[in-house]
Amino acid sequence: MNMTREELIGLVTHGGGTLVFIALASVIALTLAIERLLAMRRVVADAKALHDAVSRELLRGDAVSAEQLAARSKAFAADIYLAGFARWRQKGGRGFESVVDRERLSRVLTLKRRLWAIGTIGTIAPFIGLFGTVVGIMSAFSSMAESGTGGFAVVAAGISQALIATASGIAVAIEAVVFFNFFQARLGNISAELKLLSEEFCELLADLPAPERSGGTPGASAAPSPSSGASEPSSAAPAPASASASAPEAG
Repeated sequence: MNMTREELIGLVTHGGGTLVFIALASVIALTLAIERLLAMRRVVADAKALHDAVSRELLRGDAVSAEQLAARSKAFAADIYLAGFARWRQKGGRGFESVVDRERLSRVLTLKRRLWAIGTIGTIAPFIGLFGTVVGIMSAFSSMAESGTGGFAVVAAGISQALIATASGIAVAIEAVVFFNFFQARLGNISAELKLLSEEFCELLADLPAPERSGGTPGASAAPSPSSGASEPSSAAPAPASASASAPEAG
């Protein structure tokens, strides 16, 4: 065990200062990967469970209970259903499909955040290792110039530093690229599942009768009819008065 620890310390020592940045990049990539894995862990399962519950209520024609289920749910996709119900009531059963689709895209973009950092680490890690390689080779030639002689013993330390930095950079790059590709594929599956569920939700919601609008508009449209009806008798009322007034004149 002590031998292994000494070998690890010697490896880091001979790797040069670039190994600090490479190790830091590896820790960041691993931390972000664990965080994104937890964030995406039950997105599809919870969305399907919520969708089944909401669909049962919509098939029974009970949109109020379906909306209440979505409001109480802690599923990641609950906001998609709530946005659809809100626009469905607001627009009288029309124009909610685009709102559902926009909310779905917004939810997917939320899952996509921080993935750029993992991809960036996968891209720059080999270059950091290459920088360490260049520094190691420069150290080897500097040692050769100081000693005035050649040979493997003179350049061994610099070459060792160069090879360790290169290998470490490639290893971290492989780690980050694997994480990035895994999450990209997982995100694509989640996006496809949410799209299918949201489209089915829109179909079920569109089959329901249009919700009743607020009473302000019908009351305003019904108000002119009594006034118009009252204006007609008032306009007809002066006619008998004029006739009665002309009768005495005729007498």
